[in-house]
Amino acid sequence: MKLLASILTAWASVQVGMTMTVAFQPQPQPIRKRSSSSSSSSSQLHLKTYDASAVSGCKQVTVIGGTGFVGSKVCELLVAQGVDVTSVSKSGSYKSSVNDSSDDESWTSKVTWNAADLLTADESTIDAAIGSPNAIISCLGVIGNDSTILKQGNGDANCAAFASAAKSNKLNRAIYVSVSSEVVACQDSWLPEFFKGYFDGKAMAEACALDAVDGDSTKVCLVKPSFIYGGDKFGLIPPRVTSDYGSFIEELLSLGVFNFLADITPGLIKVALRAPSSVEAVAGACVDAALGDSDSSGKTLEGCVEINEASGQPPATGLTDAVEWVKEKTGEVVEFTKEEVIPKVLAKVEEIQKASKK
Repeated sequence: MKLLASILTAWASVQVGMTMTVAFQPQPQPIRKRSSSSSSSSSQLHLKTYDASAVSGCKQVTVIGGTGFVGSKVCELLVAQGVDVTSVSKSGSYKSSVNDSSDDESWTSKVTWNAADLLTADESTIDAAIGSPNAIISCLGVIGNDSTILKQGNGDANCAAFASAAKSNKLNRAIYVSVSSEVVACQDSWLPEFFKGYFDGKAMAEACALDAVDGDSTKVCLVKPSFIYGGDKFGLIPPRVTSDYGSFIEELLSLGVFNFLADITPGLIKVALRAPSSVEAVAGACVDAALGDSDSSGKTLEGCVEINEASGQPPATGLTDAVEWVKEKTGEVVEFTKEEVIPKVLAKVEEIQKASKK
């Protein structure tokens, strides 16, 4: 119980810290393939199958923030579906870490990596970078402590991208990775005043996504996770936990008792008690909104359950895997004790008894 309490305390600290960290820009993040020895299935890739006509009808997709943590996974999933993918980011290039040198990243050669500063570039530069997509997926987000920068990075930058994508009149879907409504509800009483710029920017981007498809809400999908985990490294800026740890927390907080507690608790406590989403699930939900049937768009995906359902991800098994690992290791200890330790102890006792009789 002490171990469980420690894990939950650490998780709560990560969740609260996520909203209080210093400013950062999305950085290139590696897409890590899980080895066969890994126990957690939450981060394993589960590709949905789409009708060929649906894919052909959405042949070109532009991903905003495609070099980032979520965006790069979106690009990889789209390539796997045979879609022409263009990534637009400030850096313009995908860079994997040295820890991924053994992973297959051939998909990166099938993405067009374009660089554009959506806040400073002129319209023609932005238009050239974004192209004429059938769908646009924005994973662009900025956090920090300057309200103006927050509003510009989350609002103005995304609005410029959505407006550009709409110019070709080919745009059929607009997808945006926003923020959980329960996090938004914390802004008045739980968060510093400068976060108003963050939430105002997010609201602007959501409105611009709708404008990009002429106000047709059936062509817009908003993906709203509380916290996104993934990869094999912990991080502080931005806050991030590994796939194994995140999967453990996701399964744990998906239990009925924690859902009940989250429902009745306020503010950031509620947020900390909500199950997080894997990066694969968030990316998969974005891809489904772009390539799926009409029911896949025109909705807001709030939280882990809805995001997992849309992406086709199975429930997390991190907690179950951890319990099985403990049982396995306990069994190994018992067997070792029976086969190695006890015989040696008995032999030593017998040796001592014989020596004492002499």
